[in-house]
Amino acid sequence: MTQAVPTQQVDDERVRVTRWDFAPGAATGFHVHEYPYVVTYLTDAKLRIVDPQGAESFVEMKAGGSYSRPKGVAHDVINAGAAPMAFVEVEIKPAANS
Repeated sequence: MTQAVPTQQVDDERVRVTRWDFAPGAATGFHVHEYPYVVTYLTDAKLRIVDPQGAESFVEMKAGGSYSRPKGVAHDVINAGAAPMAFVEVEIKPAANS
């Protein structure tokens, strides 16, 4: 399976911002989010999401659409569409004084 391409744009004490680019069929690889995060789509996308038990779900998003998830989410994200797609992921780090 082709690997999605992450491009880290910011990584400071407050946030980590990563742009993800996916060719058709490309995947992030299984991972667990260590921080809460927000995703904003740069393109229309059809995704196949695989959870730790191997269960699959499909999600379609429009360019400009966003969603947020808590830390601890575990999954693999695969471009299930016929076209390249991209999104920006913003991970929110805990405040330094907490």
